[in-house]
Amino acid sequence: VHEPKLLVADEPTGNLDEHTGESIMQLLFDLESESDTTLLLVTHDTELAKRCDRTLRLHDGALHQVQP
Repeated sequence: VHEPKLLVADEPTGNLDEHTGESIMQLLFDLESESDTTLLLVTHDTELAKRCDRTLRLHDGALHQVQP
């Protein structure tokens, strides 16, 4: 619970208003950058994905693209 090595966030902003969603994402990104935690984020939001260090895209259940 404290200082996890991996934090999985599956659509963490999916049902939130824009302001609350941004607050949650800032908290998650801050946790990731200020600790030894890896953030695994699942999202359909391409703008949110652009804020990530690395993206993996799935298409029809298969790995389609990895950046960088």
